[in-house]
Amino acid sequence: MTVVTAIGPPIAPDVVDVVALGESMVTFLPSRPGRLADVPSFERAIGGAESNVACMLAAAGHSARWVGRLGADGFGDHLVESIGAYGVDVGFVRRDPGRPTGIYFRTAGDRATDAHEVAYYRVGSAASAMAVGNTDLEAVWAGRVLHLSGITAALSGGCLDLVRELTAPRPGRPLVSFDVNHRPGLWRSADGPRVLLELARGADIVFVGDDEAREAWGLHGARAIREALPEPEIVVVKQGRGGATALDKDTDGMCEDATGTATFVPALHVDVMAAVGAGDAFAAGFLSATLRGLPVRDRLRHGHLMAAAALTVPGDLAAPPARDHADRLAALDDAGWGTLRLGPGWTEADTRAVEEVRTP
Repeated sequence: MTVVTAIGPPIAPDVVDVVALGESMVTFLPSRPGRLADVPSFERAIGGAESNVACMLAAAGHSARWVGRLGADGFGDHLVESIGAYGVDVGFVRRDPGRPTGIYFRTAGDRATDAHEVAYYRVGSAASAMAVGNTDLEAVWAGRVLHLSGITAALSGGCLDLVRELTAPRPGRPLVSFDVNHRPGLWRSADGPRVLLELARGADIVFVGDDEAREAWGLHGARAIREALPEPEIVVVKQGRGGATALDKDTDGMCEDATGTATFVPALHVDVMAAVGAGDAFAAGFLSATLRGLPVRDRLRHGHLMAAAALTVPGDLAAPPARDHADRLAALDDAGWGTLRLGPGWTEADTRAVEEVRTP
């Protein structure tokens, strides 16, 4: 029988800003462009939609916890140490000596091109064994926001049951955030799209790309997506380089449109270094602004700013801009927002300017 251990002594599940539950893997980034067959070496990093969100929120000054399951191996050690180094609480991560930690390799090219390759080694991983019975639900519920994604639901039957449990309506649950993250290759049956729609309808905040909504559900446009998801408080439709639209819920019957009020914010002009991690970063920025009680327009703008930070670094994770820097950019008028162009190192520019002023 497999014995699963926690990390360190039991810790009381104190309330935190955000709890993120899901799979984290070690990712290997290529040393140069080219096919996986031709790349001679790789650099080790961390990857995983939910842990990415936790790391970026912790780096942005929020208290964050990641709950997951890893192998009792060196790769699992690396993930625990690396995610914990961001300030994320990893005290409720379980270690499984009978299953490995998942890993994957990818090429340097943009994921949107045919040349992009990803090789996953996650079948039978420790994360795929997550279930209701082996997860500390008290620790998972102990957040103002609980962030989940459709990736976890696709890993196994036990994982799907766990996500269903966490998205089920119940009194006193935290605000549930759900990133659809439709990954057709992960689902073992044709039921994936239907299941993802079911799970999204149980959440309070939903993030979905317009492209994945078309592929998974045959829906076209933000209004159509909102009509298919009437229950969430807010649905955020990501429209790639175009921008993002947030549709809130018509709770008082005052809106002419039953799908609520739509708020659109165009994306920023970004000199992209690598188009990976941007969706997770957008969710982190939007959730950060939500935790701070900012209006919907500013939540979208903070999502775009966090995404711009991820797009201008080679890996999945990027240091977010300082909060006051991001607040100043988010407060620009529409003309100022439209003329912003951000490139590599932009998140550090404001800090360098302050240091130069302070240096005699």
